[in-house]
Amino acid sequence: MKEAAHMDVALSLAKEAGVIMRKNFTAGMKKEWKDERSPVTETDIVINDLVLKEIKKHYPDHSILSEEGNDFSEESQYVWICDPVDGTHNFSHGIPTATFALALVRDGEPLLGVIYDPFMDRLFSAEKGSGAYVNGKRMQVSSNPVLKSTVMGMGKMKKVINLFPVMEEAYGHGVSFITGLSIHYMSALVAAGEFSASFFGGTAPHDMAAAAVIVAEAGGRVTDLEGNVPKRYDRDIEGQLCSNGVLHDELLSLIRRSRRPL
Repeated sequence: MKEAAHMDVALSLAKEAGVIMRKNFTAGMKKEWKDERSPVTETDIVINDLVLKEIKKHYPDHSILSEEGNDFSEESQYVWICDPVDGTHNFSHGIPTATFALALVRDGEPLLGVIYDPFMDRLFSAEKGSGAYVNGKRMQVSSNPVLKSTVMGMGKMKKVINLFPVMEEAYGHGVSFITGLSIHYMSALVAAGEFSASFFGGTAPHDMAAAAVIVAEAGGRVTDLEGNVPKRYDRDIEGQLCSNGVLHDELLSLIRRSRRPL
């Protein structure tokens, strides 16, 4: 039997996950807490199980690294990296801004990514070397060369480094920040040219892999918070900066100037 195309499987899973998210979305949603800051819902688990089942059906020798349960081996050449519901805080409290995110990496390098907002039916996708798209329309990062009057996203501000001072200094340069969306959504909006950059201070690959290929294929630049290009996206990463490319070095300098110990 002919192996299914990777992107076809990714897009199909995104749509199926979106149906589940919309069906289960309600105020007063039951949730449990993995720790004091991380809720998990039945929707997270159902979508996670769907991804595990479908990937193993199509690609039995591929690994899966997912937020709510893995089938992962460090020896695998191909690894699917999934966040079943990115933005569970919002989703579980009746705020319709969560996304489904899925990436495929080969030897640690992202080959494709999809990010799906099922509430607005916005499907962001990219394959390495083939450009980035939202609902089939080509995306391009902004060409804005200055910080003044730009909008940027910010997520998980204190795990890797303290990003609050970065925000404070950026405010002084006329930057406006949005902090309440899923980090994948904010990064996808960089690819779409709506945001000039997104900062992420976490370390989990499932929060970064899909965004990395989508932003890069839209003409942007993606590094960790030190300015390094991660060698592998199936291991922990020291945060992420996605930008339109033009502002990237200035933003890295701003991080270095503002950096304070946690």
